[in-house]
Amino acid sequence: MNIKFRLEDEVCRAEWQSSAAYMGYEGVTHGGIQFCLLDDVMANLLYLRGFTCVTAKADVRFRNPLGIGEKVELFGRLINRRGPLAIIEGQIQLAKDETLIAESTGHFMVKGRFRTSQSTTTD
Repeated sequence: MNIKFRLEDEVCRAEWQSSAAYMGYEGVTHGGIQFCLLDDVMANLLYLRGFTCVTAKADVRFRNPLGIGEKVELFGRLINRRGPLAIIEGQIQLAKDETLIAESTGHFMVKGRFRTSQSTTTD
């Protein structure tokens, strides 16, 4: 998917554009792909801070369909951290008008610290 994640003001951000390769129903990006984007932006919030983590649990709410060819912005924000458990909120919004497409709350188990970085690209 070649997404470049970055930290800006304690928020993990990225941009992505859907294509026909990710289509579920005619003209709409598959919900599983959307959840992948949410999981990735939430996990990268910790990764970019130098932590390894695994997704323990996540809930997703689909608000509006994501059309093929649409450009979106991804956001991940830390909600709470207690010991090894981090609760993170993820959102997908249309780049053109900030329409909320999908949102997720994820629980991540932090496994350890490995380094400090400010950007990463995932395939």
